[in-house]
Amino acid sequence: MYDESLIIIVAPNGAYKQVCDHPAIPVTSASLAATAKRCLDAGAAMLHLHIRDTQGRHSLDVQGYRDALQVVRSSVGDAMVLQITSEAASVYQAPAQIAMVQAVRPEAVSVGLRELDQPEIGEAGLAQFFGWLVRERVMTQVILYDVVDLQRWQDLRQRGIIPQACWFLLFVLGRYTTGQRSSPKDLVPFLHAHSGAEPWAVCAFGAAEHACVAAAAAFGGHVRVGFENNLQLKDGQTAPDNAALVCQAADAARGLGRPLASASDIRQRFGGQ
Repeated sequence: MYDESLIIIVAPNGAYKQVCDHPAIPVTSASLAATAKRCLDAGAAMLHLHIRDTQGRHSLDVQGYRDALQVVRSSVGDAMVLQITSEAASVYQAPAQIAMVQAVRPEAVSVGLRELDQPEIGEAGLAQFFGWLVRERVMTQVILYDVVDLQRWQDLRQRGIIPQACWFLLFVLGRYTTGQRSSPKDLVPFLHAHSGAEPWAVCAFGAAEHACVAAAAAFGGHVRVGFENNLQLKDGQTAPDNAALVCQAADAARGLGRPLASASDIRQRFGGQ
């Protein structure tokens, strides 16, 4: 039995996928709200939110985020933590990403370390931004694509560039493998390099997503599932919707004896930076 509840994050759309990739990809605020409610009912306590512009392209528009957050919040209330993304997606640069986060002041955000760790920002800029996140009590998940990213994060933490806080790490499995096909073995280097001081979750690509999240859950981590990275069920069939992937993760948690975290649990752990 595990003492720690499992956080299930759902990433329902990402920066690139369109309705032509799957009819249940939510690209509007209304469809995001409906998806969020179904995923909440299936066991997810956090929504990883991407928005699109009027042409369906990835957007970090401040008002667009405010509008989408309001619509989704009207659907799920406080029962989900709404995490916005600051992903560049080959469209934005680090200064604009940081400016968007500071303008929106979200409850939660995900940031890619390598996207922000750029010469135009520098370590002084990183210290300023991460210090702001702590002061504003923004729940922050730091995206790490490989062990080099993790080691860079650890170095910044050790030298005090990144302040002490309740950071949440996301290990991306298989980002640079052929065809972006993840495997549970992709988790092993992260586990060997991780100090164990900070909670972590995984996301993974393709049909092995479920095997990867089950492995993460077994090792005490948390999980992110959804159409952003994978459209397939564990049997290889196309998932009918994001909630089906959440259900699989919830079933894995039950099989391991891990209760599911609620939004209240997440806020208690990460919201008091």
